[in-house]
Amino acid sequence: MREKAKERCSEQVQDFTKCCKESRLLMVEKCRKENSALKECLTAYYKDPAFYEECKMEYLKEREEFRKTGVPAKKRLQKLPTNM
Repeated sequence: MREKAKERCSEQVQDFTKCCKESRLLMVEKCRKENSALKECLTAYYKDPAFYEECKMEYLKEREEFRKTGVPAKKRLQKLPTNM
């Protein structure tokens, strides 16, 4: 859920990351605005019931697939070597 929300808030994530890289040690002071915008965006998705249901259904689908195959989603999504 966290990763999907970060993808959807990519603009805020990029702004915050850029600010942190530019500010270095002073990022706590200088990047408050960007941090607040990022938190606000992420919180909006976390509280959205439709987004929650979407993530829940995706999780249940992955769990069902794991129970059938015994292969975790990360392993399934990796590409197989082409020189077989």
